Amino acid sequence: MRIAYLDCSTGISGDMTLAALIDAGVDAQAIRTGIDSLGLPGVQLNVETITKSGFRSTYVRVEHPEQHAHRHLSDIVKIIDNAEKITPKQKEIAKRLFEAVGHAEARVHGTTIDKIHFHEVGAIDSIVDIVGAAIGFDLLGANEIVCSFIPTGHGKISIDHGICTVPAPATAEMLKGIPLADVPVEAELTTPTGAAIVKTLVDRFGTLPPMTIEEVGYGAGTMDIPGRANLLRLFVGQSIVTANSDRVLLLETNLDDVSAEIIGHTKHRLLEAGALDVFSTPIQMKKDRPGTILSVLAKPADGDALETILFEETGTLGIRRQHIERSTRARESHTVETAWGTVAGKLAYRNGEPADFTPEFEDCARIAREHQTPLREIYRAAESAFLQTRPAIRPQTTSEQSPTSTHTHDHDHSHDHDHDH
Repeated sequence: MRIAYLDCSTGISGDMTLAALIDAGVDAQAIRTGIDSLGLPGVQLNVETITKSGFRSTYVRVEHPEQHAHRHLSDIVKIIDNAEKITPKQKEIAKRLFEAVGHAEARVHGTTIDKIHFHEVGAIDSIVDIVGAAIGFDLLGANEIVCSFIPTGHGKISIDHGICTVPAPATAEMLKGIPLADVPVEAELTTPTGAAIVKTLVDRFGTLPPMTIEEVGYGAGTMDIPGRANLLRLFVGQSIVTANSDRVLLLETNLDDVSAEIIGHTKHRLLEAGALDVFSTPIQMKKDRPGTILSVLAKPADGDALETILFEETGTLGIRRQHIERSTRARESHTVETAWGTVAGKLAYRNGEPADFTPEFEDCARIAREHQTPLREIYRAAESAFLQTRPAIRPQTTSEQSPTSTHTHDHDHSHDHDHDH
């Protein structure tokens, strides 16, 4: 599984992220081609190799004519949608990043996302940073993005609305639920664009995960920090996991005031929204109240959407999150022929052992209804048909040896500006 790790020792910004992606091997010309298709006149992305605090790194700078536009989200979406050289997936990532900023700004200013004016983040260099990062992460092709804890810095900065403390209001809003690190630097280390990248694209947070490193990219910030290298490191490589295993997110909440019908309805919504599994467990809660644990297994990228369903449907006050590893058996679709017709099911393998066959319930139930035959008879017939043709041993495939998972997933720029992108 291809994995990317963001080492944010001095924070994260849009230009540092873009520079780290290019330094890690993402094609800079492909990013330039996408940016050029935005139709922003006079814009040029400059990429250069510099030395930062003694370390070789990549630095990006956006050159553009002076402009004073304050754009709405709809204006930025139109610019992105009209870009012919940006793929639909890259456009979707870019729009998600801008929407994260828009929701945060709307919350901070007590308005709606469609009424928000993007100030610094609506500036040309910030648009280039965000769109460039969206293209870069897509081209990187990581199945999972992991990130260190995020330092915000300390002190005060000047924004369009006056003087405020670090982190800026929109940055703080986007960093809700994200673990922070205390780095004693009087500066804005994590900008709104950096926070949007972390909030939108990162699957989990922690130390450098077990991985075989293929590339290390160094993205330089503009500001010089005494005693520290102002660099964002991007590790790219293969995750070290055992065969037939993956990482999933476990969401759990305790319920004692929700009816069984609501729990059932919530389960259906969660499964329709992409949950890998949903199950409930009866428990005894405080004051001997009977309750239920509602548990959801999901891909890490789907966590936020599934949490929203849990909050909406159950009214729970809190949801526990755990990232866990699970061992799985390789699976593939299979059909068998019975006296009542074809029955679909799943084959399951592990370590070259003989396969097991599990008939699909829906298929068996349909046949049982059509032929007015007990369901258990259909199951037995399907299992018997499989055993007659069961292969002795199945060799392990490449996909089983290297399981993959989907990853589906504002102001910013350099650290030495007064609240620049």
